[in-house]
Amino acid sequence: MDRAVLGDFLRRRRALLQPSDVGMPQGSRRRTPGLRRFEVAQLAVMSPDYLARLEQGRGAVPSAAMAAALARALRLSYDERDHLFRLSGLPVPTGVGRDEHVGRALLRLLDDLGTLPAVIASDLNVVLAQNSLADALLGEQAARRGYARSCTYRWFTEPAFRARQPVGDHEKEGRAQVEDLRATVAARPGDRFATGLVAALRSASSEFEQFWTEHDVAVRRSERKRIRHPAVGLLELDFDVLATTAGQRLIVYSPAPGSKAVGQLELLATLGRERFAHETERGR
Repeated sequence: MDRAVLGDFLRRRRALLQPSDVGMPQGSRRRTPGLRRFEVAQLAVMSPDYLARLEQGRGAVPSAAMAAALARALRLSYDERDHLFRLSGLPVPTGVGRDEHVGRALLRLLDDLGTLPAVIASDLNVVLAQNSLADALLGEQAARRGYARSCTYRWFTEPAFRARQPVGDHEKEGRAQVEDLRATVAARPGDRFATGLVAALRSASSEFEQFWTEHDVAVRRSERKRIRHPAVGLLELDFDVLATTAGQRLIVYSPAPGSKAVGQLELLATLGRERFAHETERGR
């Protein structure tokens, strides 16, 4: 790991990004070009202090997951992502099933959807990126390890994760998760993470085991979801997959015109802006 060169690369990539490039408000006048360090740290779901140490050439070796998070936060191209991995002393990701780097085009679509909650996830339901309104609606979902990176795994193993939806919707949601996973596993022959995820779920959840043995299959594309939120209550939203590329999906949550959920999302957006303004003041 070449710490000095890595730090220089990270600083220069950060200086090239503007808040509008990543769906953030411009905020007050900036003394230096590019994103502030705490903004990149927020996008990458890491400590600003850790990012500071990396940029100063004195940080610990980043893990592959941390390097991938930085690549997404800095909107790196595939070549730039590979360069970041090499500078970090990490093997460059290879193989369709293991490559979860999000391309700039899909990230640009995500950033342009500032008025709606939007998420980029892999076909194994691993959240790779989400915009600020999705953060406000769903909470942070990326800082996980192992099979818990998959929201499907968390659905069947974490009661708190299931609590975001009404109990009456649990069976429908669980079946939809399993049917979609069945389609993905068939499309990823030999993928160790996919087969390991299924094995772990069959061992951990009798409910998953029951649904899995029924061998139903259906790719998730569009449906209606009800989501419980501690600040704005129960929201009813349409869930649509608007774009897919290389095993990744752009998912958007939208309210029906004139519905109660329109005002609820506006309130969430306001709460999110207030939090961002507070963090901006602290980050000066």
